[in-house]
Amino acid sequence: MTGYIALAVIGALAFGAMVLLRLPRLVWSFAGAALFLGAAGYAWQGRPALAAAPAKPTANPVAVEPESIALRERLMGRFTADTAYLVASDAMLRAGDRRAAAQVVLGGVRAIPQSFILWTQLGTNLAIHDGDQMSPAAKLAFGRAMHLAPEHPGPPYYAALAYIRAGDLPAARRLLARAVSLSREGTEYRRQLAGQLIVLDRYMAAVEQAGR
Repeated sequence: MTGYIALAVIGALAFGAMVLLRLPRLVWSFAGAALFLGAAGYAWQGRPALAAAPAKPTANPVAVEPESIALRERLMGRFTADTAYLVASDAMLRAGDRRAAAQVVLGGVRAIPQSFILWTQLGTNLAIHDGDQMSPAAKLAFGRAMHLAPEHPGPPYYAALAYIRAGDLPAARRLLARAVSLSREGTEYRRQLAGQLIVLDRYMAAVEQAGR
């Protein structure tokens, strides 16, 4: 019961801080969604009656670097209804819980089925869950994202990253080139994607040269 009381106190403090800081309503929606996800996770897995115990290290955490998050925010935006699911997914990947990361984004897709952002993240998480392979389920998710936003660079870019992790560099190269071509001129993220394409081209050329 104390766990639920603490959760309610945190929610009240967060609400009070938003009121005092006079934050925009959009931020309220984002914060509310994040608190809702936290409460749902606690209700699902929380066991406040258990005695405290030292945390055990998790096996095989997935690195989610701040630079990757910053690039994702440039590509996909911030403080949207989708973002709370991405934040929860990041936390679960860092903890090494690939299945939970896929499940939380799947829940987001069910709640916001027209979100190409969540379909893209679902493709990423499914590929990670399936041993860094572009599984049929991951392909389906990325395909849905590209169908919903055919002119957005995000879905082909993250599909390219999944193909790189799977070792299919030609497929990755095609998608990364498409992501660059769809990116808006003069933006920082276009420069980053173009730089990654140059690095991939050089690597593929070196591999081909070594194989001769």
